Amino acid sequence: MFKRLFGGAVFFGMAATAPPVAAQGLHCAERNDVVERLSSKYSEALTAGGLQGVTTNKTTLVEVWVSEKTGTFTVIMTNPMGVSCIVAAGTDWHQETRPQSGSGKSGEVPL
Repeated sequence: MFKRLFGGAVFFGMAATAPPVAAQGLHCAERNDVVERLSSKYSEALTAGGLQGVTTNKTTLVEVWVSEKTGTFTVIMTNPMGVSCIVAAGTDWHQETRPQSGSGKSGEVPL
């Protein structure tokens, strides 16, 4: 009886501490290594970025890297420990420009 309880506790304990299935497919490394590879191999440069989760203690840096030469793009997320994961990548990047409207406050996006 003890062996079954102990085995079950170990199994469920391991399952609770395992990374989520979706995270297992991500390609992660130190941010400096990811940035170097995006720059050198894909000629991508930082185009946009922002912080996610600012109101919590788990702030994540989200960045979009783009190559104007090849049209490729990569979206990475970096945790506070400096580990970056590629969450999306693709081709045929295009930049949208919105016309400035005279009405509206600064920073407002016209709809």
